[in-house]
Amino acid sequence: MRLYVYVLQAKDLAIHDTYVKLQLGRFKSKTKTSSNTSNPVWNEEFVFRVHDVGDQLLVSLFHQHDSAFFNASKDLVGQVAVPLYLLSDQQNQTLPPTWFSLHKPNTGKFINQESGGYCSLPDCNQFESTCKLSQDIFNAKAPCLKITKGIVKTIAGQLEKVFNKNKENSRTNDSPSDLSSTVSDHEEGHSCDCSFEEAIESMQLEHNEHDVPENLEGGIVLDQMYALSPYDLNKLLFAPDSQFRKDLAQLQGATDVQEGPWTWKSGEVLCLTRVITYTKSATKLVKAVKATEEQTYIKANGQEFAILVSVSTPEVPYGSTFNTELLYKIMPGPELQTGEESCHLIVSWRVNFHQSTMMRSMIEGGVKQGLKESFDQFSNLLAQNLKTLDLMELSDKDHMLSALQSEHQSDWELAIEYFWNFTVVLTIFMVLFFMVHVLLSDSSQVQGLEIDGLDLPDSFGELITSGILVLLLQRVYNMVSHFIQARLQRGSDHGVKAQGDGWVLTVALIEGANLASLDSTNDLDPYVVFTCNGKTRTSSVKLQTNDPQWNEILEFDAMEEPPSVLDVEVFDFDGPFDQAASLGHTEINFLKHTSAELSNLWISLEGKPAQTSQSKFQKLFGLPPEEFLISDFTCYLRRKLPVQGRLFLSARIVGFYANVFGHKTKFFFLWEDIEDIQVLPPSLASVVSPTLVIVLRKGRGLDARHGAKSQDEEGRLRFYFQSFASFNETSRTIMALWRTRTSTTDQKEEIAEFVQHEQEEIPIITEEVTGSVVDVENTKMSKIYTAELPICVTSVMEMFDGGEMEHKIMEKSGCLNYAATSWEQVKCKSGVYERRVCYKFNRHVSIFGGEVTSTQQKYRIANGDVGWIVNEVMLLHDVPFSDHFRVQLRYQIEKSSLARNACKCDAYIGIKWLKVKSINFQLRITRNITDKFIHRVKEIFELLEREILFGTWNSTR
Repeated sequence: MRLYVYVLQAKDLAIHDTYVKLQLGRFKSKTKTSSNTSNPVWNEEFVFRVHDVGDQLLVSLFHQHDSAFFNASKDLVGQVAVPLYLLSDQQNQTLPPTWFSLHKPNTGKFINQESGGYCSLPDCNQFESTCKLSQDIFNAKAPCLKITKGIVKTIAGQLEKVFNKNKENSRTNDSPSDLSSTVSDHEEGHSCDCSFEEAIESMQLEHNEHDVPENLEGGIVLDQMYALSPYDLNKLLFAPDSQFRKDLAQLQGATDVQEGPWTWKSGEVLCLTRVITYTKSATKLVKAVKATEEQTYIKANGQEFAILVSVSTPEVPYGSTFNTELLYKIMPGPELQTGEESCHLIVSWRVNFHQSTMMRSMIEGGVKQGLKESFDQFSNLLAQNLKTLDLMELSDKDHMLSALQSEHQSDWELAIEYFWNFTVVLTIFMVLFFMVHVLLSDSSQVQGLEIDGLDLPDSFGELITSGILVLLLQRVYNMVSHFIQARLQRGSDHGVKAQGDGWVLTVALIEGANLASLDSTNDLDPYVVFTCNGKTRTSSVKLQTNDPQWNEILEFDAMEEPPSVLDVEVFDFDGPFDQAASLGHTEINFLKHTSAELSNLWISLEGKPAQTSQSKFQKLFGLPPEEFLISDFTCYLRRKLPVQGRLFLSARIVGFYANVFGHKTKFFFLWEDIEDIQVLPPSLASVVSPTLVIVLRKGRGLDARHGAKSQDEEGRLRFYFQSFASFNETSRTIMALWRTRTSTTDQKEEIAEFVQHEQEEIPIITEEVTGSVVDVENTKMSKIYTAELPICVTSVMEMFDGGEMEHKIMEKSGCLNYAATSWEQVKCKSGVYERRVCYKFNRHVSIFGGEVTSTQQKYRIANGDVGWIVNEVMLLHDVPFSDHFRVQLRYQIEKSSLARNACKCDAYIGIKWLKVKSINFQLRITRNITDKFIHRVKEIFELLEREILFGTWNSTR
């Protein structure tokens, strides 16, 4: 439900530069800062989604202090808590403009400052609660929308703006081989008396003309982009007493770290250098050794930095013959969509040998392996402190947003698309025709009851023609009015850039799909409202479409805290003064999705209830939520006058609904009421279409008699349906459902009698019911699943031991009333065990919800390896043509050769046909069953893996 809050003003404050922060549960938002006044006026509106009416709205007043370069500080002036349940007694659940006294949270004392505003509390109905101020209850649908969004944090860079004056980007022409000589030829330097920032600024003029050197020939160990300016990244990595360097040394186990000061070295150019010594931690092959790093700036112009690091480890084997060189290059990255700077860090390496040695290749291999491990830790730690960027994703996002800007339609294009239809064309033609007729006619003669100035129709034809013209003009007028209102309603949020510094949310709204209206005769005029941290953004209205294309970019102003939830609601526009009907809503939790998922996301909408064809069917016929819709078809109901509508089929009823020019036809009857179903061949009366005739039993379906075409001599109602899109498919579905429903009663009676004679709680299923397991070995099987699971064979076999794990997994996979007997050794078969299993599929697995009985046999793999084979023969009950086939499964579970505590699982399926049907029929049934079990077996093993690993993790905590 929603709460609308209006923050109006405050008065008699002792301070200036104030703003108000609102918090409702985990949702926060704030107003803009009102400067230089003790009586600030905000007049801002906020929207919150309320999950508990027992919550309270916390209103806090803050005083903001400006600082020279850093973020502004803030002081809490006072706050007030407004319980939502106190507002429910107000008229229309709306609190009028009210002054609130503020108090300090620590002291609890009231202070003189007051702030004013008003808010609204929910109004409720059976399905959902919705907060309202000037709006009413929202409805909801369940279609699909395609959305693309990105979250970017904007950080103020005042220091960078002060110190970085030169912003030239250049590339390298220096040879890597010259780097060592450039560094080694320096003369003795002198200490640097200025700060690190001042020293970097001093090098800018001298280094501005030099190019960035090329990567070292050993290779690249790190290549990553970060949402940070090059200057700030350089400072993070190489500033004196850098906290990042301390954390890295602790992570890598380095001890006795001694960091020398940055000193000036004179040579061809003036540059900074320093020496760092430390003791590297011992490894499996090398003991703890001392290392010395000499770090020297090759280039530092404020935007591009190149630092050469020479590492010597004389205590390692052959350590006196070489030193390792690393080149850090920090360069500007592409500008982000929010204007934030980015940087590109590349680290390359090589081994510099002082003398020839036969161990050259071995030394290089060892150095490469050590650098890889070291820089994996380096990059992971850096990623924890900075936001990493993907260059491909950035380019794709920029391309997509620019494409959306160019694809936005103009008003003229929308008007042509909207008005180019038969009604408008016919109206224009008739108006022109009438005008020409008036110009050519002589209307001076007065006839009948006419008087001067009053011209009446002279015939019924003229009267009817005039009436048709008036209706057409009224229709066109309504269309023009609706179009103008929709364009005024569209808002101005598309393409508006976000304001301020902080977290910026960008939403690219692409399209929607299957936005079905409850009234199937009318198209929708949908638009979308996004809400985040109390602020809303509204898309344009798309006219007369259930599959809208928006291609719009919406941005939220910068927020102090990172957004975590985006509320999305779709409405059907009905005019500026009519309540817009909600087609569905949902919440997107950014913490539950990766950046890749958020970059291209379809979301399903929820409502009251889920307004799909399923809920529409339930609402039309007043059915409970558990009444499951199986299928629906467009057709004609043949009576004296044929009526076009939809035929709905559920597990219990057959229903028909039509709405022709506001005249509704609606009825339904039970499957048990049907006595016979007939198919009549095409005829002229049926418009050359086969007709499906449903005959009810005598005295049944009397509530639906207004939809029957006739009643025969025996008093049975006869319903005629024709003009199906696919008559064969429709008739097969209806016949199969009818036969299944009419035979279900007898089958249930037989099962009831069978269970009544059982003395044990767990039913025993005989081999005659399910079929012989031996047949599995002789049936052609197809592999439907294979995987390497990080669990042992014994844990996987818990799926077949009848214990708690098996029941838990099968219930989660859609099996109801699951029961299994204990394993018993098969006579005359050493090492072969057998049991019986029975359960019932829920409606999500099978629309028929049929019962399943099966026989399972297991035995160890013959080659002696640790593993089992489980064969299963399955019989499906209460399913059309279930007596024609048996489903046969085989599970092969053996120890994996890739890991110690892992296993390899393979699953096979085969269909054994007991009765011969057509080849096409068998292929269709086989394909349907195979596709279902591919997903089902995969789901079962994934559930098993998750349950075992999660249980093991919990037990070790």
